[in-house]
Amino acid sequence: MALMRRSPGREAMDRELTLPPVFNAVRLREVGDAFAHAQTIAAKSGAGTLVHVGRFDLAEFALVLEPEEPLRSARRVFYAGMAALADALAAHAAPETAIGIEWPDAIYVNYGLVGGGRLAWPKRAGEEEIPPWMVFGAMIRMASTSGVEAGANPSNTTLEEEGFGEVSADRLIESFSRHFMVAVDAWQESGFAVVMRDYVQRLPREKGLRGDIDENGDLVLRGAGVGSECKSLVHALAYPSWVNQKTKLPYA
Repeated sequence: MALMRRSPGREAMDRELTLPPVFNAVRLREVGDAFAHAQTIAAKSGAGTLVHVGRFDLAEFALVLEPEEPLRSARRVFYAGMAALADALAAHAAPETAIGIEWPDAIYVNYGLVGGGRLAWPKRAGEEEIPPWMVFGAMIRMASTSGVEAGANPSNTTLEEEGFGEVSADRLIESFSRHFMVAVDAWQESGFAVVMRDYVQRLPREKGLRGDIDENGDLVLRGAGVGSECKSLVHALAYPSWVNQKTKLPYA
């Protein structure tokens, strides 16, 4: 599955980030929307285009992908992106730091929400068609600018509050890009089961239940004597659980 195939036509790119060779960076101003912009330029700029926003309090970026399989199965790349995001955080965290995922899209550090990921594709793409592009987007709250005292809302947090003070948004994005390439390479060489394992191990452990990811991206929970439960990825991605609909930012 070649998710990072190059495309000849590209915008003028900003190369200040240190990224793997298949990536090309587009930097937006602080008021920019990386996820929306990446979708706008995806067809022209092609796979590997990474749009990011220049701000210190939020790591906001979106990556253009070009899958080579039908939408119904290509959508599983979302899990590769989420696993890479969690691994990037873990790489910069103290050893005892808990990095978790709430299915399918929310990222937690020491049980406090810091942000999450989302996925877009052309609206008219059919489930059995190969979409011309997909976009994985993410936001991670680096520091608070609200003036609210740290720890006032224990269900939400920032990387600064959790001991990531020396990690900048740019460094986190660079780390994500490397971990994402590792995930994609593993998928291509050994199958999706490798990506599924890395993602599922970040989910909360429910006693007696085992989580698997179906071919269409749905989460299937199985347990002895309780049958199985299926959770739709498409439906969940339509309403990102970590986004405050008023601010369009992670809950703070």
